[in-house]
Amino acid sequence: MRPMLTMLSPRTTAVTLTTLFVLACANDVTSAENTSTTTTTASSNEAALAAAKWGTNVTVTFANGKMRYRSNGLPNHARQAQYALPTGATRVPTAASAYAAADPSRTQSYDVQIPLTPTKAATPTSTSLGTIGVMISGAALFNPYEGDGVTVATASNFFVKNSAGENVAFLDTCNGHPTPFGMYHYHALPPCVTAAVDVANGPSHIIGIAFDGYPIYGDRDIDGKPITASQLDQCNGITSPTPEFPKGTYHYVLLVAANSTSSIRCFSGTVSAAVSSSMSMPMSMPMSMSMPMSTPGMSH
Repeated sequence: MRPMLTMLSPRTTAVTLTTLFVLACANDVTSAENTSTTTTTASSNEAALAAAKWGTNVTVTFANGKMRYRSNGLPNHARQAQYALPTGATRVPTAASAYAAADPSRTQSYDVQIPLTPTKAATPTSTSLGTIGVMISGAALFNPYEGDGVTVATASNFFVKNSAGENVAFLDTCNGHPTPFGMYHYHALPPCVTAAVDVANGPSHIIGIAFDGYPIYGDRDIDGKPITASQLDQCNGITSPTPEFPKGTYHYVLLVAANSTSSIRCFSGTVSAAVSSSMSMPMSMPMSMSMPMSTPGMSH
Protein backbone atom coordinates (compact mmCIF):
# COMPACT_ATOMS: atom_id res chain seq x y z
CA MET A 1 0.00 0.00 0.00
CA ARG A 2 1.16 3.52 -0.71
CA PRO A 3 1.73 6.04 2.08
CA MET A 4 -0.80 8.74 2.78
CA LEU A 5 -0.74 11.68 0.41
CA THR A 6 -1.63 14.97 2.01
CA MET A 7 0.17 17.60 -0.02
CA LEU A 8 -1.70 19.91 -2.33
CA SER A 9 -0.96 19.55 -6.03
CA PRO A 10 1.82 21.79 -7.27
CA ARG A 11 -0.32 22.70 -10.22
CA THR A 12 -1.39 26.31 -9.88
CA THR A 13 -3.93 26.54 -12.66
CA ALA A 14 -7.40 26.16 -11.17
CA VAL A 15 -10.03 24.52 -13.26
CA THR A 16 -13.16 26.64 -13.33
CA LEU A 17 -16.68 25.44 -12.72
CA THR A 18 -17.49 25.91 -16.41
CA THR A 19 -14.93 23.38 -17.55
CA LEU A 20 -14.76 21.72 -14.13
CA PHE A 21 -11.96 19.49 -13.10
CA VAL A 22 -10.72 16.20 -14.40
CA LEU A 23 -12.76 13.02 -13.88
CA ALA A 24 -12.46 11.47 -11.45
CA CYS A 25 -9.90 5.63 3.97
CA ALA A 26 -8.81 8.69 5.24
CA ASN A 27 -6.28 8.18 8.04
CA ASP A 28 -5.72 11.90 8.36
CA VAL A 29 -9.22 13.04 7.47
CA THR A 30 -9.52 14.25 11.04
CA SER A 31 -6.97 16.97 10.33
CA ALA A 32 -9.03 19.85 9.00
CA GLU A 33 -7.51 22.56 6.89
CA ASN A 34 -10.42 24.66 5.79
CA THR A 35 -10.67 28.41 5.56
CA SER A 36 -13.93 30.29 5.90
CA THR A 37 -14.73 33.77 4.71
CA THR A 38 -17.69 35.72 6.01
CA THR A 39 -20.77 35.68 3.84
CA THR A 40 -23.41 38.36 3.85
CA THR A 41 -26.25 35.87 4.03
CA ALA A 42 -26.18 32.83 6.31
CA SER A 43 -26.97 29.54 4.58
CA SER A 44 -28.31 26.36 6.03
CA ASN A 45 -25.34 24.17 5.15
CA GLU A 46 -22.41 26.50 5.73
CA ALA A 47 -21.84 25.85 9.43
CA ALA A 48 -22.08 22.09 8.99
CA LEU A 49 -19.74 22.04 6.01
CA ALA A 50 -17.25 24.39 7.68
CA ALA A 51 -17.08 22.02 10.64
CA ALA A 52 -16.71 18.88 8.51
CA LYS A 53 -13.42 17.02 8.87
CA TRP A 54 -11.85 17.87 5.52
CA GLY A 55 -8.50 16.28 4.81
CA THR A 56 -5.32 18.34 4.87
CA ASN A 57 -5.21 18.01 1.08
CA VAL A 58 -8.54 19.86 0.86
CA THR A 59 -9.28 23.56 1.16
CA VAL A 60 -12.83 24.86 1.46
CA THR A 61 -13.91 28.49 1.54
CA PHE A 62 -17.34 30.09 1.70
CA ALA A 63 -18.65 33.16 -0.11
CA ASN A 64 -21.64 34.31 -2.13
CA GLY A 65 -23.79 31.37 -1.16
CA LYS A 66 -21.31 28.77 -2.38
CA MET A 67 -18.63 26.51 -1.02
CA ARG A 68 -15.42 26.49 -3.02
CA TYR A 69 -13.75 23.07 -2.87
CA ARG A 70 -10.13 22.59 -3.89
CA SER A 71 -8.00 19.47 -3.65
CA ASN A 72 -5.29 17.53 -5.41
CA GLY A 73 -7.76 14.76 -6.25
CA LEU A 74 -5.76 12.07 -4.49
CA PRO A 75 -7.36 10.44 -1.45
CA ASN A 76 -5.43 11.05 1.74
CA HIS A 77 -5.25 7.37 2.52
CA ALA A 78 -3.11 4.48 1.38
CA ARG A 79 -3.99 2.95 -1.96
CA GLN A 80 -3.15 -0.37 -3.56
CA ALA A 81 0.27 -0.59 -5.15
CA GLN A 82 -1.46 -2.11 -8.18
CA TYR A 83 -4.99 -2.22 -9.59
CA ALA A 84 -6.72 -4.56 -11.99
CA LEU A 85 -7.43 -2.48 -15.08
CA PRO A 86 -9.98 -3.80 -17.58
CA THR A 87 -9.36 -3.43 -21.27
CA GLY A 88 -11.90 -2.53 -23.94
CA ALA A 89 -13.60 0.65 -25.00
CA THR A 90 -16.14 0.73 -22.16
CA ARG A 91 -13.78 -0.56 -19.46
CA VAL A 92 -16.34 -3.05 -18.18
CA PRO A 93 -14.65 -5.17 -15.53
CA THR A 94 -14.08 -8.79 -16.47
CA ALA A 95 -11.18 -10.85 -15.24
CA ALA A 96 -10.81 -12.39 -18.68
CA SER A 97 -9.89 -9.04 -20.23
CA ALA A 98 -7.96 -7.25 -17.50
CA TYR A 99 -4.41 -6.87 -16.34
CA ALA A 100 -2.57 -5.79 -13.20
CA ALA A 101 -0.86 -2.43 -13.44
CA ALA A 102 0.89 -0.04 -11.09
CA ASP A 103 -1.53 2.36 -9.45
CA PRO A 104 -2.08 5.04 -12.12
CA SER A 105 -3.57 7.62 -9.72
CA ARG A 106 -2.29 11.10 -10.46
CA THR A 107 -2.72 14.50 -8.88
CA GLN A 108 -5.47 16.72 -10.23
CA SER A 109 -6.40 20.37 -9.73
CA TYR A 110 -9.93 20.24 -8.39
CA ASP A 111 -11.57 23.63 -8.01
CA VAL A 112 -15.36 23.76 -7.95
CA GLN A 113 -18.07 25.88 -6.37
CA ILE A 114 -21.11 24.10 -4.95
CA PRO A 115 -24.30 25.78 -3.67
CA LEU A 116 -24.67 26.02 0.10
CA THR A 117 -28.46 26.11 -0.10
CA PRO A 118 -29.56 23.28 -2.39
CA THR A 119 -32.91 23.44 -4.13
CA LYS A 120 -35.07 20.40 -4.71
CA ALA A 121 -35.77 19.85 -8.39
CA ALA A 122 -39.25 19.14 -9.69
CA THR A 123 -37.87 15.97 -11.24
CA PRO A 124 -34.65 14.15 -10.28
CA THR A 125 -31.83 14.14 -12.83
CA SER A 126 -29.91 10.94 -13.46
CA THR A 127 -26.25 11.17 -12.55
CA SER A 128 -23.89 10.88 -15.49
CA LEU A 129 -20.72 8.85 -15.60
CA GLY A 130 -17.82 10.64 -14.00
CA THR A 131 -17.65 12.82 -10.92
CA ILE A 132 -20.92 13.60 -9.18
CA GLY A 133 -19.59 14.85 -5.86
CA VAL A 134 -16.45 15.46 -3.84
CA MET A 135 -15.34 13.84 -0.61
CA ILE A 136 -13.59 14.94 2.57
CA SER A 137 -10.66 12.70 1.64
CA GLY A 138 -9.91 14.88 -1.39
CA ALA A 139 -11.11 12.30 -3.91
CA ALA A 140 -14.14 12.21 -6.18
CA LEU A 141 -17.39 10.24 -6.00
CA PHE A 142 -18.79 8.46 -9.06
CA ASN A 143 -22.22 6.88 -9.48
CA PRO A 144 -22.54 3.08 -9.11
CA TYR A 145 -21.78 2.26 -12.73
CA GLU A 146 -18.80 1.50 -14.89
CA GLY A 147 -18.10 2.84 -18.38
CA ASP A 148 -21.06 1.13 -20.03
CA GLY A 149 -23.48 2.87 -17.67
CA VAL A 150 -24.99 -0.49 -16.71
CA THR A 151 -22.40 -2.61 -14.95
CA VAL A 152 -22.38 -1.98 -11.19
CA ALA A 153 -18.80 -1.66 -10.01
CA THR A 154 -19.31 -3.18 -6.57
CA ALA A 155 -21.18 -6.13 -8.05
CA SER A 156 -18.41 -6.78 -10.53
CA ASN A 157 -15.26 -6.54 -8.43
CA PHE A 158 -12.65 -9.09 -9.43
CA PHE A 159 -9.00 -10.03 -9.06
CA VAL A 160 -6.23 -10.74 -11.54
CA LYS A 161 -2.75 -12.12 -10.95
CA ASN A 162 0.28 -9.87 -11.21
CA SER A 163 3.73 -10.98 -12.34
CA ALA A 164 4.44 -12.30 -8.85
CA GLY A 165 1.27 -14.38 -8.83
CA GLU A 166 -0.44 -12.14 -6.30
CA ASN A 167 -4.12 -11.20 -6.47
CA VAL A 168 -4.73 -7.61 -7.55
CA ALA A 169 -8.22 -6.17 -7.04
CA PHE A 170 -10.30 -3.98 -9.34
CA LEU A 171 -11.79 -2.08 -6.37
CA ASP A 172 -9.79 -1.53 -3.21
CA THR A 173 -11.06 -1.93 0.36
CA CYS A 174 -12.27 1.69 0.27
CA ASN A 175 -14.58 0.85 -2.64
CA GLY A 176 -12.45 3.07 -4.82
CA HIS A 177 -9.98 2.86 -7.67
CA PRO A 178 -8.36 5.06 -10.33
CA THR A 179 -9.50 5.41 -13.91
CA PRO A 180 -6.87 4.52 -16.50
CA PHE A 181 -6.41 8.30 -16.76
CA GLY A 182 -5.46 8.51 -13.09
CA MET A 183 -8.61 9.96 -11.46
CA TYR A 184 -9.15 8.14 -8.17
CA HIS A 185 -12.82 7.85 -7.16
CA TYR A 186 -15.33 5.89 -5.06
CA HIS A 187 -18.35 3.86 -6.23
CA ALA A 188 -19.75 3.11 -2.77
CA LEU A 189 -19.35 3.88 0.91
CA PRO A 190 -15.62 4.08 1.72
CA PRO A 191 -15.36 2.38 5.14
CA CYS A 192 -11.96 3.86 5.88
CA VAL A 193 -13.34 7.38 5.52
CA THR A 194 -16.26 6.76 7.85
CA ALA A 195 -13.97 4.96 10.32
CA ALA A 196 -11.90 8.12 10.57
CA VAL A 197 -14.84 10.45 11.32
CA ASP A 198 -17.37 8.20 13.07
CA VAL A 199 -17.22 6.08 16.22
CA ALA A 200 -18.24 2.44 16.35
CA ASN A 201 -22.03 2.06 16.54
CA GLY A 202 -22.41 5.84 16.38
CA PRO A 203 -24.10 8.09 13.81
CA SER A 204 -22.63 8.94 10.44
CA HIS A 205 -21.14 12.37 9.82
CA ILE A 206 -20.64 14.36 6.63
CA ILE A 207 -18.18 12.66 4.29
CA GLY A 208 -18.79 14.70 1.15
CA ILE A 209 -21.08 16.91 -0.87
CA ALA A 210 -22.89 16.25 -4.14
CA PHE A 211 -22.88 18.72 -7.02
CA ASP A 212 -26.45 19.79 -6.26
CA GLY A 213 -25.37 20.90 -2.78
CA TYR A 214 -26.83 18.12 -0.67
CA PRO A 215 -24.42 16.57 1.83
CA ILE A 216 -23.25 12.96 1.64
CA TYR A 217 -23.23 10.63 4.64
CA GLY A 218 -22.38 7.09 5.62
CA ASP A 219 -24.94 4.38 6.35
CA ARG A 220 -25.78 5.04 10.03
CA ASP A 221 -28.71 7.08 11.32
CA ILE A 222 -28.66 9.53 14.22
CA ASP A 223 -28.94 6.63 16.67
CA GLY A 224 -26.13 4.67 15.05
CA LYS A 225 -28.47 2.14 13.47
CA PRO A 226 -27.79 0.88 9.93
CA ILE A 227 -29.70 2.60 7.13
CA THR A 228 -31.00 0.21 4.49
CA ALA A 229 -31.73 0.79 0.83
CA SER A 230 -35.45 0.42 1.51
CA GLN A 231 -35.34 3.62 3.57
CA LEU A 232 -33.83 5.66 0.75
CA ASP A 233 -35.47 7.29 -2.24
CA GLN A 234 -34.56 6.58 -5.85
CA CYS A 235 -31.52 8.87 -5.61
CA ASN A 236 -30.17 7.28 -2.40
CA GLY A 237 -31.49 10.21 -0.40
CA ILE A 238 -33.36 10.52 2.88
CA THR A 239 -34.67 13.29 5.12
CA SER A 240 -33.73 12.59 8.73
CA PRO A 241 -31.75 14.00 11.66
CA THR A 242 -27.95 13.88 11.54
CA PRO A 243 -25.31 15.07 14.03
CA GLU A 244 -24.89 18.26 11.99
CA PHE A 245 -28.65 18.73 11.43
CA PRO A 246 -30.42 17.43 14.56
CA LYS A 247 -33.76 18.77 13.31
CA GLY A 248 -33.38 16.82 10.08
CA THR A 249 -32.22 17.55 6.55
CA TYR A 250 -32.22 15.90 3.15
CA HIS A 251 -28.95 14.12 2.42
CA TYR A 252 -27.51 11.27 0.38
CA VAL A 253 -26.44 7.99 1.91
CA LEU A 254 -23.72 5.73 0.52
CA LEU A 255 -24.01 2.02 1.16
CA VAL A 256 -21.74 -1.00 1.05
CA ALA A 257 -23.88 -2.88 -1.46
CA ALA A 258 -23.26 -5.09 -4.47
CA ASN A 259 -25.97 -3.30 -6.44
CA SER A 260 -26.89 0.14 -7.74
CA THR A 261 -27.81 1.45 -4.27
CA SER A 262 -24.10 1.74 -3.45
CA SER A 263 -23.89 5.34 -4.68
CA ILE A 264 -25.98 8.29 -5.84
CA ARG A 265 -28.07 7.36 -8.88
CA CYS A 266 -29.72 10.72 -9.48
CA PHE A 267 -29.62 14.30 -8.26
CA SER A 268 -32.62 15.30 -6.17
CA GLY A 269 -31.58 18.91 -6.34
CA THR A 270 -30.95 21.29 -9.18
CA VAL A 271 -27.48 21.30 -10.71
CA SER A 272 -26.16 24.43 -12.40
CA ALA A 273 -26.16 24.73 -16.17
CA ALA A 274 -22.35 24.89 -16.10
CA VAL A 275 -22.15 21.52 -14.36
CA SER A 276 -24.75 19.99 -16.65
CA SER A 277 -22.89 21.28 -19.70
CA SER A 278 -19.60 19.85 -18.52
CA MET A 279 -21.25 16.50 -17.90
CA SER A 280 -22.33 16.26 -21.51
CA MET A 281 -19.01 17.19 -23.08
CA PRO A 282 -17.56 14.40 -25.25
CA MET A 283 -14.31 12.71 -24.37
CA SER A 284 -12.22 14.26 -27.10
CA MET A 285 -9.46 16.11 -25.26
CA PRO A 286 -5.94 14.72 -25.09
CA MET A 287 -4.72 13.58 -21.69
CA SER A 288 -2.54 16.69 -21.36
CA MET A 289 -5.66 18.86 -21.29
CA SER A 290 -8.30 19.26 -18.62
CA MET A 291 -11.29 17.03 -19.17
CA PRO A 292 -14.83 17.41 -17.80
CA MET A 293 -15.56 15.72 -14.50
CA SER A 294 -18.56 13.83 -15.86
CA THR A 295 -18.30 12.60 -19.40
CA PRO A 296 -20.69 10.02 -20.85
CA GLY A 297 -18.70 7.01 -21.96
CA MET A 298 -15.70 7.91 -19.83
CA SER A 299 -13.93 4.90 -18.42
CA HIS A 300 -14.35 4.32 -14.74
